Amino acid sequence: MLKEKLAQIPNKPGSYQMRNKDGVIIYVGKAKNLHKRVNSYFNRTQTGKTAKLVSEIADFTYIVTATELEAFLLEINLIKQYDPKYNILLKDDKSYPYIEYVEKPYPRLKVSRYLNIRKRDKKKLFGPYPNAYAARKIVNLLNRLYPLKKCEGNPKKVCLYYHIGECLGYCEKQVDQEKLKQMEDDILGFLNGNDKILKDKIVEKMQHFSESLNFELALELKKELDYINVVLDKQKITIQDYTNRDVVGCFFDNGYISVQILFIRNGKIVGGYTDIFPVVSDFVSDMESYLSVFYARHEIPKEILVAENLNTEVLQGYLENKFVTPIRGQKKDLLRMAEENAKINLQNELEITQKKERLTEDANEELRNLLHLEILDRIDLFDNSNLFGDWSVSGMVVFKNGVPAKNEYRKYKISFDKNDDYNMMREVIYRRYQRALVEKTELPNLIIVDGGIGQIHACKEILNELNLPIKVCGLKKNDKHRTNDLLDGDTLEIVDIPRDSNVFHYLTRMQDEVHRYTITYHRTIRSKGSISSVLDGIPGIGAKRKKELIKKFGSVTKMESASIEELSSILPVDVARTLQSYLESRKKDLKKE
Repeated sequence: MLKEKLAQIPNKPGSYQMRNKDGVIIYVGKAKNLHKRVNSYFNRTQTGKTAKLVSEIADFTYIVTATELEAFLLEINLIKQYDPKYNILLKDDKSYPYIEYVEKPYPRLKVSRYLNIRKRDKKKLFGPYPNAYAARKIVNLLNRLYPLKKCEGNPKKVCLYYHIGECLGYCEKQVDQEKLKQMEDDILGFLNGNDKILKDKIVEKMQHFSESLNFELALELKKELDYINVVLDKQKITIQDYTNRDVVGCFFDNGYISVQILFIRNGKIVGGYTDIFPVVSDFVSDMESYLSVFYARHEIPKEILVAENLNTEVLQGYLENKFVTPIRGQKKDLLRMAEENAKINLQNELEITQKKERLTEDANEELRNLLHLEILDRIDLFDNSNLFGDWSVSGMVVFKNGVPAKNEYRKYKISFDKNDDYNMMREVIYRRYQRALVEKTELPNLIIVDGGIGQIHACKEILNELNLPIKVCGLKKNDKHRTNDLLDGDTLEIVDIPRDSNVFHYLTRMQDEVHRYTITYHRTIRSKGSISSVLDGIPGIGAKRKKELIKKFGSVTKMESASIEELSSILPVDVARTLQSYLESRKKDLKKE
């Protein structure tokens, strides 16, 4: 059946979708020639990640498009819609810091990160910076040198910054527009690459403080000037046209692609991005998909330099940006440098990358075989916590293909306070999967509960009521509270797992993660609960004020050390004094006990 279907695929561009036996899309790709690309998965021996993909393919579908660009756009949209298992590029959501200049209502600077490219539109962003420390250092220095708005919110009266000359009093005073324009030109000029502006401003301030005999502040600025000189002088001027550009170098070997992207801003290399990932389709297609995802989350400069084997027309059509394949000169030298860095990075990091896969994906595959599961893409783990029956909570963590999926974690406040693990497990399992059925969200292939036979029975009872045939296992700890045994929920027998195996370490990591997540939530609830009980019965503090105090201070200790002024930001002054007196007397009583 599959062979006949493969023969009928047309020799046209389009997007193809690989499906498993349940009809779930596990990979989305694009091709200039669908017939050749899809057949290539089955007519040759595959290795690595591609071999794993092919072993799970039970069927495929495809959509023919008019051009390769249309196929590329369709591929990206389908990946966003279905989040397929084997489209694994850039799953870490890493973003880089930028310095953002906010013009209205008041001029100010801040360090920003934007994962969504649409949110960056029409914003004045400068960077990316290699790390947040460097960006904050420059923002703090510019705030010291120029009278930008520094306070939070929109106060009605000028604050201390105005009186010491570090703010123009935007909230109350009529600002000199000429002075404001000069300040903005200086700041934007520096952020656009004119280093002399900032250096001259620092020297001017240093002379002013020295003449005022304020040598301490002058010395501080001298240190700032030294820092700026070191940072800027270390950056080699690469191209004299000062165009913002990225240089994309890549290297392919042993089934892995190494990527090195150099960020060049105003003629200087300001940082870079490195990554290593396994090939699933082919080198060119995976690189083009990678760049489309990368630039959906990062600033797109005016020009991007890429190797000649990438399709610049398709990339330009999708990203609406200038992609260039340099042939000679400085740009070609930059591309060679990026490619050499990509090669070195792969040689240095390949063993680490492969070890990480053994500890995650391979361990997950080993667990699947031990439990005789056909698919193990997602594991939900549950843990309960309470203190002698009080502040009962549960936590759920999720692992997908051996890796924590932290955006899927969930916290549950149990509806009763009682030391009853059995019914706590029943409640959290019902709440989690009854909602999943209603909202039609993704279900796991395996549920692991922290505990033994009792917790397994509680979980399976609820799953049976909801008619969900999901495999259940229990993780038992020893007397030292360490992972000891995995109980099969069907046979209630211990699964034989060597203590030095990858799968045992994998189970230990999962159990430690769900325990950490749950106990952290329990401590938070307990802390807020103890504050709430302390505040009960104090005249003038009702439910609303109690909630505001908990939100602001978070613990009794912080509330005890708060001043009347801090307490009165929420409470009337007389109630704040009453609360402070009560907390002081309570503290003395506790010391006597």
